[in-house]
Amino acid sequence: MDGVLWNDTQPIGDLPAIFREISDLGYRFILATNNATKTIDEYHQKLQGFGVKLEDWQVINSAMAAGIFLKQKYPQGARIHVVGQPGLKKTLSELGFQIVSEDETLVDIVVASLDLNLSYEKLKHAALLIRKGAYFIGTNLDPTYPTPEGFIPGSGTIVRALETATERKAKVIGKPAPDLYLIAMQRLQISPEETLAIGDRLDTDIAGAQAAGLRTALLLSGASTREEALNFQPHPDIIAKDLTELIF
Repeated sequence: MDGVLWNDTQPIGDLPAIFREISDLGYRFILATNNATKTIDEYHQKLQGFGVKLEDWQVINSAMAAGIFLKQKYPQGARIHVVGQPGLKKTLSELGFQIVSEDETLVDIVVASLDLNLSYEKLKHAALLIRKGAYFIGTNLDPTYPTPEGFIPGSGTIVRALETATERKAKVIGKPAPDLYLIAMQRLQISPEETLAIGDRLDTDIAGAQAAGLRTALLLSGASTREEALNFQPHPDIIAKDLTELIF
């Protein structure tokens, strides 16, 4: 959603008109974002603030996808240490996991994501937990995060730092991993051949969709540029300035 529907608090185009046109064209869709900082309810509130009301099932993020994955691996629940924002902690808690305090040492899982209050002590504690055997999840590997000030370090910088410090690879849930696409297609009951993935990042949105066998549309309203897209292999199927140009 970041870089496609909005940049921070600024909508990209007339969102109510865009979604009316999508509805009139008969397209079914799900909004899937790597951003794990907010709950699904918070995303719906943000959409409504822009004049767009969707059904609950039409929004997923890497926090929810991580919880779905972990529920399959730990059906009875588990103790999770989170390096991340309150929205990630709330999402995992609502799915039945116990979110432990920051200094707790008895932990089953470490989930790492964008943490706007990151400190060396947080990194050190998470690294020690992983080295002691905690299962290591990264919500996503986005290297940057868009803000009004510009692009700042994203979730990927934190996950990569922990991988370096622990010599362990994280199980990454967000794009370019297929989890979000698989959940979306399952909810829509459609095949990859019937699906168009729209995004603004070549290394996550487009690469992940291509690996999952989906057609792709890159929007130039966010992170990636036209020059980068033309040098990217394989090329996105469609390149458009923004969602307005793509839809209308």
